Amino acid sequence: MVMDALKDILLDLGIPEQEITEAALLRKDLQLDSTETVDISLGLKRRFGVNVKLESRKDMTLGDVCEMVNQAIAATATAT
Repeated sequence: MVMDALKDILLDLGIPEQEITEAALLRKDLQLDSTETVDISLGLKRRFGVNVKLESRKDMTLGDVCEMVNQAIAATATAT
């Protein structure tokens, strides 16, 4: 579910589908800049209603991003 949404966002940013894997690194593999990572964060917030900070100095995989979103969704669900 989260990976599908992330894939849609990345396709909208012009990332080729074959490069979108759970092991792909945002900066090193996908060559995303800070503006694009903000776009991803905003897209995830729109779809799932959670805030995810992707602007850290540490490069992360798409799998890491999915895990962060899932954790934020779970935290939101238990808080309500």
